Amino acid sequence: MSNLLWRLILIATAGVFPIFFFIKENPFDTASFLSLEEKEVVAWQRARMQINPGRTKHLETFELMQKNSEPLKKVNSRIVIGFPPVEKKLLTIGIASVQHPQGSYLLATLQSLFFASSSSERKHFIVLVHLADPDPKWLSQMISNISTLFKPYIQARQLVVINTPLKSYLSLKDLKKNFNDIPAYVAFPSKQNMDYAFLMNFATNHSDYFLMIEDDVKCAPGFVTQIATTVSAWENKHWVTLEFSQLGFIGKLFHARDLPRFVHFLLLFHQEMPGDCLLSHFHDLLMQEPRIHFFPSLFQHIDNYSSFEGKFNSLEDKEFKENDIGSPSNPAASIYTNLNVPHDSVLINAYSLDRNFFYAKSAEAGSHLTVVLDIPAEVFRVQVLTGSDLKGKNWLKEGHVELGFDCTNRINDCDDYILLGLLVNGSLNKQSLGRYELIQGVPRVF
Repeated sequence: MSNLLWRLILIATAGVFPIFFFIKENPFDTASFLSLEEKEVVAWQRARMQINPGRTKHLETFELMQKNSEPLKKVNSRIVIGFPPVEKKLLTIGIASVQHPQGSYLLATLQSLFFASSSSERKHFIVLVHLADPDPKWLSQMISNISTLFKPYIQARQLVVINTPLKSYLSLKDLKKNFNDIPAYVAFPSKQNMDYAFLMNFATNHSDYFLMIEDDVKCAPGFVTQIATTVSAWENKHWVTLEFSQLGFIGKLFHARDLPRFVHFLLLFHQEMPGDCLLSHFHDLLMQEPRIHFFPSLFQHIDNYSSFEGKFNSLEDKEFKENDIGSPSNPAASIYTNLNVPHDSVLINAYSLDRNFFYAKSAEAGSHLTVVLDIPAEVFRVQVLTGSDLKGKNWLKEGHVELGFDCTNRINDCDDYILLGLLVNGSLNKQSLGRYELIQGVPRVF
């Protein structure tokens, strides 16, 4: 195995200034959060929407098509991980996921969802994942990974994973061609529309609202509170979707009561165009004009490749604001590892902030590099970099990072650990950690 070059940067500070606050008794009674000016802006946005009564005819036509169409195949989605919530939630966050040519970002997306929300926020939503790829090997591997990495959220009924067998899908043969597209170009968005439809069909009764995102996004800290605040302000106003990202099907919020109608819409017109384009026509049916965007965006696309072809496609939401938290400030710490370290490789270089580097001859399952802080600190960001400056050279291809706390009479270990995330392309960068005070804290790379 080629040599590994790596550097671990731990960014810590003595204090964290929270941006979002929660009222313990009723954390989502948020109308009082809006100033008079903000309420006037919301009212102005609503006034810009022009309702055309003539479009009622289109809705009547669509409803007639539903009644007169051949019965849709009975959907047989099944739960493969977790259990539905006992009580109805404020929000279901839905993700439909398939294999990607350049690797999956689903696990990173799930980590971002949970780490960007507080324990108070997590009481008010569930995450519903539809594993929609027919490859049984991929399905088995994803079930295993999610079950292992997100066990606390599964046990808390905050994460449910479903799968729909291919026999529930409408035929993908002899699909209508648009603009002389080749069959593969037509089949991909057609199946994707059905993936979305089956996801939404399962989500209908679990919450008041449904938020659609994709399987390759990162989330702004406190996104749940910002969505709840917006919903409160728009409670008595007409809307079909509220949009918290400008991209595709990311960050689109629905009333759960509208999902059955949109599910039928996606299935009836699944071969006409991609789902985000169909959504615009669905707005027409339910008389929403124009689209209602909120800024800054709460979600950012992180995959640089097309889901269909695997070609480079750097699609970013320019309205998504990154937090600027300054330069790293690694506190004093001790470093431990069980890696095979050559004599000329210095372990502390894995943690130092200069341009020196640490390398090992090989890494195997169970190998670790552990950083133990000498004094307590509050960690709000952890960054791990592996590999050389040459793109893709000597990356650590697989690994994950844990954050340890509550050390009791231990030299280089802790009583408890939380998973920070997996290495993606040899690196990890987590800054939505909340407040974790480390008493001789132990970040570990495996």
